[in-house]
Amino acid sequence: MNNFINEKLLPPVMKFVNTKAVTAIKNGMLYPIPFIVIGAVFLILGQFPIQGVQDYLNEIGLGPIFMQANNASFGIMALFAVFGIAYSWVRDEGHDAVPAGMLAIVVDIILQPDTVKSVTSIANPERVSTAWQVSGVIDKAWLGGKGMIVAIIVGLLVGWSYSWFMKKGFTIKLPEQVPANVAASFTALIPGAAIVTVATAIYGIFKLGFNTTMVEWIYATIQTPLQHATDGPLGVVVVAFLPVFLWFFGVHGATIVGGIMTPLLLANNADNLALYKAGKLTLDNGAHIVTQAFMDQFITVTGSGMTIGLVIFMLVRAKSVQMKTLGKLEIVPALFNINEPILFGLPLVLNPLLAIPFILTPLVSGFATYAVIAMGIIPPFNGMYVPWTTPAIVSGLIVGGWQGALWQAVMFVMTGFMYYPFARKYDKVLLAEEQGDAQPSAADIEKLEENPAN
Repeated sequence: MNNFINEKLLPPVMKFVNTKAVTAIKNGMLYPIPFIVIGAVFLILGQFPIQGVQDYLNEIGLGPIFMQANNASFGIMALFAVFGIAYSWVRDEGHDAVPAGMLAIVVDIILQPDTVKSVTSIANPERVSTAWQVSGVIDKAWLGGKGMIVAIIVGLLVGWSYSWFMKKGFTIKLPEQVPANVAASFTALIPGAAIVTVATAIYGIFKLGFNTTMVEWIYATIQTPLQHATDGPLGVVVVAFLPVFLWFFGVHGATIVGGIMTPLLLANNADNLALYKAGKLTLDNGAHIVTQAFMDQFITVTGSGMTIGLVIFMLVRAKSVQMKTLGKLEIVPALFNINEPILFGLPLVLNPLLAIPFILTPLVSGFATYAVIAMGIIPPFNGMYVPWTTPAIVSGLIVGGWQGALWQAVMFVMTGFMYYPFARKYDKVLLAEEQGDAQPSAADIEKLEENPAN
């Protein structure tokens, strides 16, 4: 099985994840993260989970002020993403990448509507109609979660086309006597003019031919179906199974899968947040179950494989020196959702004795969490983004209220039951090795199980 996976399965997977496009998306999506985290802090302050506190903050005028900071950071994450993706592509090609990132922002805005409309009649709120229209503006909704797919497409196309112009030498080259910063600004002039012209033509085609814009068309025909595809059992399998499956072979699965899924999961987050702000956060109103919070707080919490149950066993029940020592080293990182010490130190990587709970535990948590939300036992997550290093229970409280925190605790108990029999068997093996038998036989292991004191 190891030979088949290493020789047949992993090479095409790694070839795909190392393509220029996937690498640019993975690296480019890192740029919005600091601003998403900053915005999330102000979001918690602006939409405080305790209603009494929230009412007081709104009464004294601080709530809207906090939300202004959130809207200018978390709220424009697609703008950061389009810059980061184009920048990463061109930088990896060895060219000055800042002009490409700025050009991607220009193209992204060109392809968006320049009109904001009211869709609710003032006279009759139940009737959908156009009450007013404002032109010559940028609708910030398309700079956030609704614009993520367009940001990815624009970032990739601008990065590729800008690099093509650079490779072909289609640039303005000034004499060496001209200062470098001045020369660099002219270098981007020809590719920038060509790319902006093409983007404007695309905008015109959609506007005149279909009475819409490219970003609205992509949102309706591509992004919305993709978000719904991730928001089901298939999405649970992708975020719960693939990361640990890749990790078992030593590949950083969470980074790879997260790099591809994060744009869609953040878009789901943004939809839920909009419903939460409007007081309509229910599945009937279109709330999503599988969001970034779903992955961070109920799939990879305490580390890939949800290894907190294994760590508790190592601290409390393990008899081998290796397990007890690693348990003491891992407990603090586990509180902040980091488990590399046991992934490689125990190890979990390429360890057939622990493979079953390592792979199955996130799947059990994922489908159980999906089920309790689908059945209305706990509400959908509110769309608030918390850093992945936020300790469990606290993160559950922020994204799901007391129900989310309680459900996290229930899932932690589940991990203990999942890991216990396998961890106990592996502890016996390690203990036998430490006592001098490097390769214990099946009979030796049975004797150890029958009489643990030996």
